[in-house]
Amino acid sequence: MAGTIKPMFVAVITVVLIMSVVPEGEAAIPCGTVFSYLKSCIQYVTGKGPLGSGCCNGVKGLYSVAKTTSDRQSVCNCLKSIAASTPGVNLGTAAGLPGKCGVNIPYKISPSTDCSR
Repeated sequence: MAGTIKPMFVAVITVVLIMSVVPEGEAAIPCGTVFSYLKSCIQYVTGKGPLGSGCCNGVKGLYSVAKTTSDRQSVCNCLKSIAASTPGVNLGTAAGLPGKCGVNIPYKISPSTDCSR
């Protein structure tokens, strides 16, 4: 079950970032930056803490800086790496994170997110 939950967390956050198509041209976002934006969400999606404003601010902030296709692909790959090292992510909690943070996602959230798109 944990193997299914981690990809779902990645998918939730990735979908937040793929809301619009923007032309490429800027440098990709480094994994350290991705982690900085989302580290406040780890306790929430693992069921170890409440959803705080820091998490939602991070989700919204990362979404706002991931402007290019290259940025979003980089963030997606970083999230996969972060999720692989984060045990205990709750599938339902992760799936509800964008909505809880006021970010509308017009796509079905799936653990099979392809970062190359």
